[in-house]
Amino acid sequence: MTDLPPSDAVPTSGGRLCWLAAYVGASFFAFPQLVMGEVVDLGVVLAWLAPACFILGLRGLAPRRALGIGGLAGLVAHSAILHWIYVVTVTHGHAPIIVGLLAPVCLAVCIAIFTAAFGAGFAWLEVRGAAHPLSIAVLWTALDHMRGFLFTGFPWATLGYAQHENLALMGVVAYTGVYGLSFVSALGAAALARAGLDLWRGVRPGAAVWSSAVIVLLAHALGFATLTRVDESALPHVRMAVVQGNIEQDVKWSPEWRGRTLTAYSDLTRRAAREGAKVVIWPESAVPGGVEPYRETGKLVMALARETATTLVIGGVGLRYDGTGRVSEFFDSAFLVDRDGRILERYDKSHLVPFGEYVPFRGLLGRFLSAVASGIASGDVTPGAGPRALTVPFGPTPPEADSRGLRAGVPICYELLFPDLVRRFVDDGAQVLLAITNDAWYGRTGAPFQFLAMTAMRSAENRVWTARAANTGVTAFIDARGRVHSRTEIFERDLLVLDVPLRAAPAGGSFYSRHGDVFAGVCWLAAIAIVGLALRNGRPARRSARKSASGQ
Repeated sequence: MTDLPPSDAVPTSGGRLCWLAAYVGASFFAFPQLVMGEVVDLGVVLAWLAPACFILGLRGLAPRRALGIGGLAGLVAHSAILHWIYVVTVTHGHAPIIVGLLAPVCLAVCIAIFTAAFGAGFAWLEVRGAAHPLSIAVLWTALDHMRGFLFTGFPWATLGYAQHENLALMGVVAYTGVYGLSFVSALGAAALARAGLDLWRGVRPGAAVWSSAVIVLLAHALGFATLTRVDESALPHVRMAVVQGNIEQDVKWSPEWRGRTLTAYSDLTRRAAREGAKVVIWPESAVPGGVEPYRETGKLVMALARETATTLVIGGVGLRYDGTGRVSEFFDSAFLVDRDGRILERYDKSHLVPFGEYVPFRGLLGRFLSAVASGIASGDVTPGAGPRALTVPFGPTPPEADSRGLRAGVPICYELLFPDLVRRFVDDGAQVLLAITNDAWYGRTGAPFQFLAMTAMRSAENRVWTARAANTGVTAFIDARGRVHSRTEIFERDLLVLDVPLRAAPAGGSFYSRHGDVFAGVCWLAAIAIVGLALRNGRPARRSARKSASGQ
């Protein structure tokens, strides 16, 4: 049976519009959204339906038209998903309203490039009779992977994240990363679209549909079996606390609020210590300034660590000085302060936010654009050297015999979007992730919950727990299966305390932690092979294929 649509299966203009409108709506609600104060998350269902609608809306188009229509549909869908950029630019960045309205659209263009490429690729395969569900899934996955690194990468709302509550399927990501979920979702969607067309035409679904369904079921079975093997009862545990100061973004860097901010976090730390926490994690840039031993903020933090006998992991501003003693560079940093009040280590964020923490091509664009996150530095923030695990002490310090420490990765905010970056913390020996972020930028939108889902995926990929501290929420503990164990409400001052299991590397890691995006690489090789076979089979034969299909 040919993979070309017979003439009666090609949608009319009105039908095509309906399918693509359904794709836009399904894509929006496939990721967590805040509706009337409640989180609506329909991804377990819509992860299959959204791409199926997209495929049905593209059927029968020539590659050039599919490029334009696919790109336009992706632009509309992702402009809606990224509506929270308005809050970032206008509410907190104080940009003009027109900039706030255009910003989500401009950012969505970066994603629409890939939906356009998928549309053209799908149409190209279709006219060559090669639009098998497996081919479609391989193409979708390869483009999702490319979106994670091309032009520094922006993998927000990657299809695989819509499956974050599909607990059986989440077991697969320890081998494939999030791109395995993109593949299974696209495969199931393509098979669903094909089955729907076959049934509408009164034809039994063929081998392509059934073989795809078997692969989807096997992926669920593998994921479920993997999850049931996770046993944490015999692992060492450390009592940790994550604190949420709930400092509004508009006052975060205000000198008048510095004292109140430090008081809020100090009080939360004392509460955590009373509840037995040995390690207390503050959010990204919780300290509105540098955490240096000779600065007042540094002295306060060091005294607090001694007072509470806790190890503190604190977000603040890292500084580098030139030969004259002046500050020459600023970093978005995490500071490790032991219970004796010593600053042991500093990790500097290595993957920065374009136009948020630095302006790309500043020589060309600097006159017209400035960083939104102007609280840290008046100019560009400097990137750190890269991911590495820190040794976090949580017992009495030497020379006492029972001194203990754990190995932790401390990904900072935007870094959590990048699976290959985060897995390098675990590959370096991290037993747990201490994720710090500032989600105040997003306001009361679905973005904090979408970001939480992405953080949960990092736990599942690497088979380690994550303690996530967010300035205004969502602060949470996430287990090694990617399940949110406990979480705070957004825009409330709160803390969570939990005994967190430590999964010693390399056993605490996973295939993905050690080897990275092997699965995505296989999809790239498969895509190249599919294109090669399609070219080898000769030029398109749409008319003859349709004639033969009409007689089937």
